[in-house]
Amino acid sequence: MYGVEHRTEWAGAQQVRAAARDFRRTVLGLAPVGRQGSGPGARMGVEITKGAGVQLTIDTQTDTYEQAIAAVQAAYGLNPAAVASGWPDAPELASRPGPETLSGDVLWEDWTDRMLFDTLASVLPGARAVLRRLVELGGTASYDEIQEHFADHPTTPIPQNRIGGTLTSIRAVRQRIGPDNRSKLLELDDRRRIYRIEPALMEGLKRAYDLADARPDLLRQEPASP
Repeated sequence: MYGVEHRTEWAGAQQVRAAARDFRRTVLGLAPVGRQGSGPGARMGVEITKGAGVQLTIDTQTDTYEQAIAAVQAAYGLNPAAVASGWPDAPELASRPGPETLSGDVLWEDWTDRMLFDTLASVLPGARAVLRRLVELGGTASYDEIQEHFADHPTTPIPQNRIGGTLTSIRAVRQRIGPDNRSKLLELDDRRRIYRIEPALMEGLKRAYDLADARPDLLRQEPASP
């Protein structure tokens, strides 16, 4: 009969729901519902049967790094907060820096540290790499310097005829995230063939890149291939 939808619950659905529920409780500082007794699966309230498994689907466009790691840990019956605190070289999940730690003080023309980071996080990786190179060079570089640097770049190669197109995402993001004025993050002097960043923004950009290095999960990635 048309118009009737039939659904069958897949094996492992109960375990995933339990893991998601206990992860949410852990984030809120509450003990997992099933954290009673001992033995495999008891810590997170996930019933793990020998020979059976749980299949997880993680969307890297919407799920954060912490959420993905915590979901995997929860599926294995682990407490995400307890595991993170046991890593000698990793901070606890709650202590990892985020955009909210950046200053809202105006640096120049209404630009702030937070606004600079939001811009870096939103542009495409190629444009982010070009801006980083300009910061490394002190904020000013010729078109030729940038083109030569990225022509054979080991991780972010950009053909000479694609540099201009790569940087268009900066202008697009600027309209959405930048201050309500005409100030630009990146100035292009076509007569002198020079890229330039306002010196007053340099320290803020360095802080923004420090956070970007610490939290790559917050950065926009290349668009998915069609």
